Amino acid sequence: MDHDTNNPETTRTGAFSRTSSLGSSARKRSISMSSAMSLHIDDDIQSETVSEAGDIGDRALHSKRHSSSSRLSLDHVMEGGAAIHPADLHKVSVASPVREDLIFPLPIDQLKGPGDEKQDKRGLPMSLEYISCLIHLAVFGILGVFTRYLLEKLFGPSVSGVTSNQSIVYPNLPSNMVGSFLMGWWGVVFKGDISQLSDFLAIGLTTGYLGSVTTFSGWNQKMLDLSVNGHWVQAILGFLVGLFLAAYSIIFGIETAKGFRWILKRLNTSTKKEEPSSSTYCNWRLNSFRRHLAAIMVLLLVVGVLLSVSGSQLKKEFGSGSSGAQLWLACLVAPLGVWIRWFLARFNGRGLGKSGILRWFPIGTLMANVSAAGIMAGLSTVEKAVNNTNSDTAAVGIQLGFLGCLSTVSTFIAEFNAMRESKHPWRAYVYALTTMGVSFILGILIYNIPVWTQGFA
Repeated sequence: MDHDTNNPETTRTGAFSRTSSLGSSARKRSISMSSAMSLHIDDDIQSETVSEAGDIGDRALHSKRHSSSSRLSLDHVMEGGAAIHPADLHKVSVASPVREDLIFPLPIDQLKGPGDEKQDKRGLPMSLEYISCLIHLAVFGILGVFTRYLLEKLFGPSVSGVTSNQSIVYPNLPSNMVGSFLMGWWGVVFKGDISQLSDFLAIGLTTGYLGSVTTFSGWNQKMLDLSVNGHWVQAILGFLVGLFLAAYSIIFGIETAKGFRWILKRLNTSTKKEEPSSSTYCNWRLNSFRRHLAAIMVLLLVVGVLLSVSGSQLKKEFGSGSSGAQLWLACLVAPLGVWIRWFLARFNGRGLGKSGILRWFPIGTLMANVSAAGIMAGLSTVEKAVNNTNSDTAAVGIQLGFLGCLSTVSTFIAEFNAMRESKHPWRAYVYALTTMGVSFILGILIYNIPVWTQGFA
C-alpha cells in the first residue's frame, strides 16, 4: 500500500521521527565528546600531578593563597560536567594546589584542635613568605650537607669500608638511599600532616633537608670517574644499581610509614584519647602571624650561627686541605644551591611552550640535576688540571655544598615513583634515562675528553 505523502499527520510523524533521530544522534555525539574530553582532562591532570610529585618550588606559595577558590572552581567544573578546552586547563590546575589524594597513597586527616576557628588566621605577606621559605631551606640544606658528609664518612673506607670510589657502591649511595627512604615518610605519607603544622616546615624538610642529603651530581661524577679509567660496565651498572636501590628505598619508606600510621590510628581508636592529641597538635600549628614571625626569628638565629661557625672554622682550616675545611666551605655555599633548585622546581608540571606539551616531564628537576652534574664535571677537570691544596679544597667544598644541594635524588626518585604508579609507567623510565643519559654524556664531553687528551693524572 502506498503511503499518503500529503497526509499532515504522516508528515508530522516523519518530521518528529527525524527530529528525534537527530536529537538522539546529537546527544550521543555530545556524550561521546564529553567523555573523551573528560578522559583527556583527567590524563592532563594526572600528567601534571606526577610531574609535581616531588616539588613545585615557589608556586606552592601562590597555590596556598588561592587553594580554596581554585579547588572549589575545579570541583564545580568537574561535577557540573562543563567542558574545558585543553589549552585552558593549566589556568585551573596550575593555580590549584597539588592534589594530595592523587599523589599520596593515604588520605590526609584534617586534624583540628578545639578553638581553631577562633585562632588568628592572618598569614604572612608574600614577601615574608618568601623570606621564611629561604630561611627554612638554608637551615635544612646545611643540616642535609652535614648528614650526607657523616653518612659518607661512616660507610666509607676509613670506617666501615662499605663504599668506595672505585666500585659501583659509590660514596653517596647510602645518603641517597636514606634520603629516598625518608622521602617516603615525610614527602609522601606524612607530608599532609606536616603541612598542617607548617607549610614552610614541609618545604624545609623535603626540598631543603632531603634534597640536600641526596645528590645526583655526586652520583654522576663517580660514574664518570669509573668510565674515565675504562670501567664502562661498572659505570653503567652503577647507574642501574643506584636507581634500583633508591627506587626501592622510597617504596620501603612508604610502606613502613603506612604501617606506622595504621598503628597510630589503632592506638588512638583503642585508647579513645583523641582530645589531648588534637589539643597538642593545635598548640604546635603555625596558624597565626605571631607564630610565623617567631619561627622566622628562631631560624634566622640558627642560620646565622651555622654560617658564622662555618666561616670561622673555614678561615682556620682552609690552608690545611683537610676534609673539615671542605665541609665548612660546603656549609657556606649550600643555601645557594638549595635556593636555585627550589626556584627551578616551579617549572615542574608546566610543560614546554604555550600549549604545555610534555607536562608530565619534571623539567625543573631535570635542569637542576643536569646543570649540577655539568658544573661538577667542569670543576673536577679544573681540579685535576691545577692540582694543588687550595684548589682541591675549593673544588670539593663547592661540589659537596653548592652542587650537592643543587642536585637531588630524593625529589627525582619521588617523581620517578609517581610516574611508575601512574597510567603511563613507561614515562618513569624515559625520565630516568633522559636525566642520567644527558648528564653522563655532558660529563664525558666536559670531563672525560679533557682528561684523556691532556693526560691529567
